[in-house]
Amino acid sequence: MHILSVATVIFACLLATGSAEQANAGQSRLWSAYDSVLSNAKYIDLTHTIEPAMPIWRGFGNITFSQAVNKLTGKPFAYNKDLFVANAYQLTTDQMGTQLDAPAHFNPYFAASDEIPATFALRKLVVIDVSNKVATNSSYAASVDDVLEWEAKHGRIPQRSVVFVRSDWSKTWPSVDTDVFPQVLLETVQFLHLQRSILFHGHEPLDTDMTSDFASERWLLTRGYAQAEGVTNLHMVPPTGCLLSTGFPKFLGGTGNYVRFVAVCPPDWPQGILPGSTPEAPLPEYKNALVWNSQKGHRSRS
Repeated sequence: MHILSVATVIFACLLATGSAEQANAGQSRLWSAYDSVLSNAKYIDLTHTIEPAMPIWRGFGNITFSQAVNKLTGKPFAYNKDLFVANAYQLTTDQMGTQLDAPAHFNPYFAASDEIPATFALRKLVVIDVSNKVATNSSYAASVDDVLEWEAKHGRIPQRSVVFVRSDWSKTWPSVDTDVFPQVLLETVQFLHLQRSILFHGHEPLDTDMTSDFASERWLLTRGYAQAEGVTNLHMVPPTGCLLSTGFPKFLGGTGNYVRFVAVCPPDWPQGILPGSTPEAPLPEYKNALVWNSQKGHRSRS
């Protein structure tokens, strides 16, 4: 199947609508691109759900969920008394799940979470697949040769793009090994940034490599580069042609971000969902109510 890049199609739509825009200055070319391309694109969630029992780096404490308490009554908010409910979260770290590491995680002189620019929101997405090599070596480290092999098939990696390394490590989440896992070599992240000028790279495990001094991650963050960890569903994304949508909260002075990554892929890609293909406004009403489950330690519908 021949798949046109989402960015290529958007650019063509912008050119095609150029004369019309001159005639109607009130018409947004970006809105036209959305109507022509993005409204028919396939959207794939690359994000783990944050939950109490999720895998976490061995040095961090466990997280807990609880019912938010009304400080005026000392009791949890309830639908029948307060008209609403709310949750409270004890988060032991800003480094968990699907995340975007801010450079301040390793270097206080570079950007914290709230200092990462909004321009990270939408970029071209490259997916380099090393899953076959990981299948025979669970600690395989993605190399420069893997990057060059990808380029031999798909062309040079675009500047300022995001590069995700697919290993399929996340397919068994949450039953994953956080001590032995697929890695990304130091020389590989150096090559991607210094020779290909990417925006940031990402991988499925919760660490970049297994070295005792965090060699790859330390090199990146101490030099002002961000990186993504805990990415999932990369087996559903083509190696080229998609965009990456990135959304994250702005914790003041944060060293990491709980992030929502969504791949926006061409309309003819078989994976993903179309806007409007599931209830959106209003969102769906479920058969079972969302209730606090004390045994599970979070709200659930069962």
